[in-house]
Amino acid sequence: MSISRRAFLATAATLGIGTGTALLSGCASSGTNVTGPSGSPSSLEVFSWWTEGGEKAALNSLVSEFHVHNPHIDFVNRAVAGGAGTNAKAELARRLKAGDPPDTFQGQAGAMLDDYVDAGQLEDLGFLYQQQGWDRALNSTLLQLTQRAGKHWSVPLDIHHINVIWANKRVCDHAKAPVAPDNVPDFVTALHRVAATGKNPLAISATAAEIWQVKHLMECLLVAEVGPAGWPALWKAGGDWGTQQVSTALAALRQILALAVNPTAEVSWDKASAMVGSGEAAYQIMGDWTEASFTLAGLLPHRDYDWAPAPGTDGTFVFASDCFTLPKGAKDRDAAIAWLVECGSQAGQDSFTAVKGAIPPRSVIGSTERGLFDEYSNWSMQQWTGTQIVGSLTHGVVARAAWNSAIDSALLSFAANRDPVRLQTALQAAAKQYAA
Repeated sequence: MSISRRAFLATAATLGIGTGTALLSGCASSGTNVTGPSGSPSSLEVFSWWTEGGEKAALNSLVSEFHVHNPHIDFVNRAVAGGAGTNAKAELARRLKAGDPPDTFQGQAGAMLDDYVDAGQLEDLGFLYQQQGWDRALNSTLLQLTQRAGKHWSVPLDIHHINVIWANKRVCDHAKAPVAPDNVPDFVTALHRVAATGKNPLAISATAAEIWQVKHLMECLLVAEVGPAGWPALWKAGGDWGTQQVSTALAALRQILALAVNPTAEVSWDKASAMVGSGEAAYQIMGDWTEASFTLAGLLPHRDYDWAPAPGTDGTFVFASDCFTLPKGAKDRDAAIAWLVECGSQAGQDSFTAVKGAIPPRSVIGSTERGLFDEYSNWSMQQWTGTQIVGSLTHGVVARAAWNSAIDSALLSFAANRDPVRLQTALQAAAKQYAA
């Protein structure tokens, strides 16, 4: 898919033009139409945290595709702004506690859904998996990492590549720094070279609202040190957070943050991406929603920006998967099921992922379908099928909410004291408390 095509998809969705028949011909659709009693329109309340840039455009594209198949369902957008869904999750918890669930809500496939499952707040979606054939169509590794006790509690909509470094090519070339540092020491050297030119080496924010950006960087550094076998072991009972490998990763975190210009400023992920895109900063380590923001801004790959696996993580694909659920007590259960069917369909997934910068979660993606996606996404598809897959911490796969919150608290303290030894001690304590 060319850049103009992604922009066209986003514009078409914004204008309410259905993308299914015009751009995704030949793709399987949901084929589901739902109306209320006596054929009256249904209302679907959808809760997410997609409010900015490429994320909002991707949601609009999916809604447009949904309306092609379900014209009588009124889509009610309850998106709540906030990086990594921090604010949305808090509001969702309040509503669920009050017995007022939305018809469906965005989640992160994996451990982040465990609290909802344990609280009995979600319906088991096994009936939909059997009906739609998703247990055969979806990637088997994804299903293995996101099921709980053999049951399906969500419908994955996409796969995001988490361990990616984004670089402004002109800034890097001027500083004689590589756009794709091979390892963490090379990355630190590159940051120094950029700093010597007066540019911001790294776009990142370490404020309370944006501490997840630091967690995202930390998990990439940890994966670089412990490798694809050592990373999952950290999240199991007995996982050793006291190793020299962990110490090395956290020491690098301190070095890298020290080279970022003013990380205490409140900078959302998309503004950090814009800093890289405009040449105000050289690098960002962030998921591939960044690529959507670049292309929608009209930037060209290999001319304006470049990408690679985060330093030291080549051969490993750290993934996250946005998903949707069926809460118990949904006011319009039939409309919610229609939405889930759309999210699990090829047409729905393609309409969303082709705009968002993600890739579909299915096990087989044919060459014709690949033509819908741009150069970055096709590279990501190759990485997904040709590397070791592990789950993300920051984006919900490997650790449930309480453990994530404990890590956030430890990182907030680290942002103030920059003491990697104290951070490692806090991470050890969190693992001892929460590892199952």
